[in-house]
Amino acid sequence: MRRILVTGGAGFIGANFVRMVLSEQPDTLVVNLDKLTYAGNLENLAGFTDHPNYVFVRGDILDAKLVEKLVTDHQIDAIVNFAAESHVDRSLVDPGIFIETNVNGTLTLLKIALGKKLERFIQISTDEVYGSLGDTGKFTEETPISPNSPYSASKAAADHLVRAFGHSWGLRYNITRCSNNYGEYQFPEKMIPLMINNALGDKALPVYGDGLYVRDWLYVYDHCTAIWKVLTEAAPGEIFNIGGNNEKTNLEVVGLILSRLQKRTALIRHVTDRPGHDRRYAIDSSKIMRQLGWKPSVTFEIGINKTIDWYLTNETWLRHVVSGQYQQYYESMYDNR
Repeated sequence: MRRILVTGGAGFIGANFVRMVLSEQPDTLVVNLDKLTYAGNLENLAGFTDHPNYVFVRGDILDAKLVEKLVTDHQIDAIVNFAAESHVDRSLVDPGIFIETNVNGTLTLLKIALGKKLERFIQISTDEVYGSLGDTGKFTEETPISPNSPYSASKAAADHLVRAFGHSWGLRYNITRCSNNYGEYQFPEKMIPLMINNALGDKALPVYGDGLYVRDWLYVYDHCTAIWKVLTEAAPGEIFNIGGNNEKTNLEVVGLILSRLQKRTALIRHVTDRPGHDRRYAIDSSKIMRQLGWKPSVTFEIGINKTIDWYLTNETWLRHVVSGQYQQYYESMYDNR
């Protein structure tokens, strides 16, 4: 039986990964370590809490004693590290917590993975570590690292640490760098669920600047299948870009959401741009396609409809996550823009 420690497994991508593994890989034990910050939500794992191959532990990846105990007690052979502060806007307000979790937390995990001689350490990173593109071209795994926000800088630092542990001490690792994820269970500080939530309530949809920033969109289930491929089939030391080949401007995405929900485009409100906003991201995923035979299975048009349908049928989940602190965050972020 494969035995993996998934950190941040109650967050958006982590929870989708846990759900996929427990549904499709019966010979895998999943130990989920999550601090349950604002974006970690056990409701994301509804229906799996009593699964015989699943263990949840609330805790911090900075707690070395706890992590080492989990690795030892459950005979863990691989760590998949999703745990991270991940929202660019929040990193512009408080960079310190991003360094603490994304850099120091990863360092804590790396020391234990090395000391316990784990078979693999998978670092879940982001295309944002590459910086910004012009009108043409795509990020490859050889693109120089050039982060432009505190968030992406913290992820780049973590990537460099992972690689250094592999080069210096032989840690068996892989790094994956994905484009913008979307899908079920995404916390509505991120663009797509934020726009869906606001549109459902007939509230203004805040669009940064001219709205022509371009992102490549990747359906979260496809991302999870790629990570599983890397964990189970990739040679150690390899880095893989994972993209959906779905470049869209922010205005295009917002327009699709409004059209699907039959809402007025007058709800769009252009707001003051965030500092240092990267203009365009685009991912070249040819390496993972060539070496591991992975490719995205969901087009953006299908994926966005599946995502909207999920939020429409899970209003209770949405209502829970946008209460309390979320309202304070939203007001501080958008009311005076």
